[in-house]
Amino acid sequence: MAYDRYVAICNPLRYEMVINRQVCIEMIVGVWIAVSLYAGIHTCGTFATHFCSNDVNQFFCEIPQLIKLSCSDLNLIEMSSSGISVFLTLGCFIYIIVTYVHIFKSILRVPSAKGRQKAFSTCIPHLIVCSIFILTGSFAYLNPASHTPSQLDLLFGVIYSLVPPLLNPVIYSIRNKEIKKAMGKVLGFRDFSLNT
Repeated sequence: MAYDRYVAICNPLRYEMVINRQVCIEMIVGVWIAVSLYAGIHTCGTFATHFCSNDVNQFFCEIPQLIKLSCSDLNLIEMSSSGISVFLTLGCFIYIIVTYVHIFKSILRVPSAKGRQKAFSTCIPHLIVCSIFILTGSFAYLNPASHTPSQLDLLFGVIYSLVPPLLNPVIYSIRNKEIKKAMGKVLGFRDFSLNT
C-alpha cells in the first residue's frame, strides 16, 4: 500500500508503467509465499511444543500466550520465529515510514492547498492504521512474559487484531460521496458535504 501511494504521488505519470498487472501479481504471490512459510513455521513450532495448561489468557491463541504455557524447551522454535517476525515487522514499518517521508516531501511541493489537503487525506489514514497495528502488536508481543493474567495484554490483543481490520473499510470508503451522505444522515447532520 505504501509503495502504491509512493508511486501514485511521487511519480504519477509513471504509475501505469510501474504498478502494472504483472507487478501486482508478483507482490501478491510474494506475500502469499512469505505468509505461508511463516504460518508453517508457527504451526510446526506449536505442534512440537508440550503445553502444561490449556488455559489461554487471550481471546485467541497467539504466540506469546502459547510460549507462556509451554513446559518444554522446544518453544525455542516459537521464540525464534517470534524474533524473526519482530525483525520483519520493524523492517516493514521502517520502509513505510521512509516511503511516507518521500510522499510528504512531494506533497509539500504541490502548489495548491486543495491538492495538498487531498493528498494528505489519502495518506494519513493508512499511516494511522498501520501505526495502530504495529505499535499495539509490538506491545502485545514484546512486553515481558508474565504468568499472571493482565487485562492490558488482552486489551492490546483486541486492539491490534480487531481495530485495523474494522477501520480499513471505513477509511477507504469515507472518500465516497454516497457514503459521506449516508453517514451524515445517520449522524443527523444536514450538510455533511466535505470537499474531497
